[in-house]
Amino acid sequence: MRFIDLRSDTVTMPTEEMRLAIANAEVGDDVYGDDPTINKLEKLAAEKVGKEAALFVPSGTFGNQLALLTHTRRGQEVIVGRDNHIVLHEVGGSAVIAGVQLRTLETVNGVMKPEDVKNAIRPDDIHEPETGLICVEEAHGCGAVVPLSILREIKQIAKNNSIPVHMDGARLFNAAASLDADPKEIAACCDTVMFCLSKGLAAPAGSMLAGSKSFIDRARKYRKLMGGGMRQVGILAAAGIIALEKMADRLHEDHEKAKYMAQRLSELPGVEVIRDRLDIDMIFFKMGEDVIPEKTLIEGLYEKNIKINGTEAGEYRFVCHIDITKEDIDFVIDTMKELIG
Repeated sequence: MRFIDLRSDTVTMPTEEMRLAIANAEVGDDVYGDDPTINKLEKLAAEKVGKEAALFVPSGTFGNQLALLTHTRRGQEVIVGRDNHIVLHEVGGSAVIAGVQLRTLETVNGVMKPEDVKNAIRPDDIHEPETGLICVEEAHGCGAVVPLSILREIKQIAKNNSIPVHMDGARLFNAAASLDADPKEIAACCDTVMFCLSKGLAAPAGSMLAGSKSFIDRARKYRKLMGGGMRQVGILAAAGIIALEKMADRLHEDHEKAKYMAQRLSELPGVEVIRDRLDIDMIFFKMGEDVIPEKTLIEGLYEKNIKINGTEAGEYRFVCHIDITKEDIDFVIDTMKELIG
């Protein structure tokens, strides 16, 4: 039974080409450096974002937390937007794994003000923690893309203060498609970048962490410490190679579908589409309980083989991806119309 799954762009299924590549992947023990498919993926990933080296990790959360662990010392402080994934959705890993505290800044549509970042850098004072890292997110999980000018300004502030910048680029290639920019241009705004292979790119699992060779050499050892040495993982890397070589180039299609869905949603009574965060494959909208109770909507859609999440901070989020068609979108809207009645 096929479901129309709007919960995330992580729910995509691997393509037939990926499945064949997985079945026929040449593998070896990656902890020993013997897996040729992983080695090919890591080289390709580094080239895609203009970094010296890259490392395969199990997930985006793993990649971000590995970056924090590798960049910082225990007791240091990390400057990060208050609504970034590292803060909201990584289970407090920064405190448990790296032993750092987060200094969270206000954002507008995921964007930190460079002046706020500059002011948040700690002085050399015996009473205060040392600022060890600045984290940015691009594209942002709120559906917006951070302007390159802002990212470059934050990078310059960090450079002036000898502080590294890590980018949570889980949807980096979505940002590149939205900005009509080369991913290297975006990645040049940070020292290290993590990007996902399973968010929008249809690979079944895995993310990449990229940076300088010396950084990745250190991160490789910490990956082992965190339990990320996965042996014959070229099976997953085979799908990741296709994700980078072919799937990143089609993301504009998902963005177009998201804009179409936003247009159709706006036709429904009582729906407020948030249009200033419609940069990538996500649509955020508000719809009050007086229009239809959340539980009624979720269960009613599920009965029609449509999966959605509940609200977060009063907002629904629908996500388009390779497995969602324009016909699916029309069916969802027609079903919602019936449920609202």
